[in-house]
Amino acid sequence: MTHLETVKEIYALFGEGRIEAILSKLSENVEWEYSNSSTSVPWLQPRKGRNNVVGFFQSLAAIDMKRFVPHTFLDGGQVVVVLLDVEFVVRATGARVVETDEVHVWRFDAQGLVSRFKHGVDTHRHQLAISTSTANS
Repeated sequence: MTHLETVKEIYALFGEGRIEAILSKLSENVEWEYSNSSTSVPWLQPRKGRNNVVGFFQSLAAIDMKRFVPHTFLDGGQVVVVLLDVEFVVRATGARVVETDEVHVWRFDAQGLVSRFKHGVDTHRHQLAISTSTANS
């Protein structure tokens, strides 16, 4: 399986809610949200290690996903970049976040497992959405 195929499979598994199967595609020491600056947004927290990535998926309970569409896949060998259109509502505030061409960066190790992952999003917009009911409405 190519890295591109692995990423597409991860998105399919995400759509089916098969988190354990996704975790099996990650390196034991995966860096999740690598090189991201500090933020209080739960789903954008840096995490180290496969077992800690579970916290990312748990944090998604705070949102109501309305749209999640990976539409452009760029295969760079050891790195796959994906553009997605994403829309969700933060349950606690009712704030809606719409991301057009959100970026996901997937980096792979020599064993074909995801070794690093990060979102490229409007972090400020996400921060506003968790702290106010008027953000992005």
